[in-house]
Amino acid sequence: MVDRLANSEANTRRISIVENCFGAAGQPLTIPGRVLIGEGVLTKLCRKKPKARQFFLFNDILVYGNIVIQKKKYNKQHIIPLENVTIDSIQDEGDLRNGWLIKTPTKSFAVYAATATEKSEWMNHINKCVSDLLSKSGKTPSNEHAAVWVPDSEATVCMRCQKAKFTPVNRRHHCRKCGFVVCGPCSEKRFLLPSQSSKPVRICDFCYDLLSTGEMTACQSTRSDSYCQSPKSSLNDVSDDDDDEDSSD
Repeated sequence: MVDRLANSEANTRRISIVENCFGAAGQPLTIPGRVLIGEGVLTKLCRKKPKARQFFLFNDILVYGNIVIQKKKYNKQHIIPLENVTIDSIQDEGDLRNGWLIKTPTKSFAVYAATATEKSEWMNHINKCVSDLLSKSGKTPSNEHAAVWVPDSEATVCMRCQKAKFTPVNRRHHCRKCGFVVCGPCSEKRFLLPSQSSKPVRICDFCYDLLSTGEMTACQSTRSDSYCQSPKSSLNDVSDDDDDEDSSD
């Protein structure tokens, strides 16, 4: 079906509409062989609070942006190559239901659909697109992914020292390696994580010590996984150092 749609006028027209909705600030999306599989509004768990975002699934990329005018105008376009994507279901928790993790080497985050059926359809289509891409390229699924940031609201004190309380003056920061919400003194160091940035990024002291000694191969913390709390834990992941990555997202 995808192959039949690849060069169809209907598909070209649909992709052109998406391009126009993002305006001049968005990147061109029309390339030979690209097919728009589906689209819809999902709730993205951002660092401040959950926010509605418009998502577009193509056979090779996932695109999302802020909603300015529904179905007419979007901004802050993000493009994620599907070859690098893995997804994991999230258990329902309070008002956050029908969710899953979208994980990539550069950025990982949680999204939530309006219904269980919609969640299932999104996950099935994403998995199918990723599987088809990997099959064609002969590549293996990515086993490296960035940490899913713990939302600000889930930490009233530093998740490392367990002492520093967050206030308007003592602000929250995020470790780019484990995703924990940490205080400034617990995250003064920087470390080069090539998959996330070309320059050293903020990480917490705990992750810095493990990375510096080579004891950490990966350390992932998500809403659905156990946090790595100490060097004895089983350790198994974007933006500038001002912690403003996705501050409006």
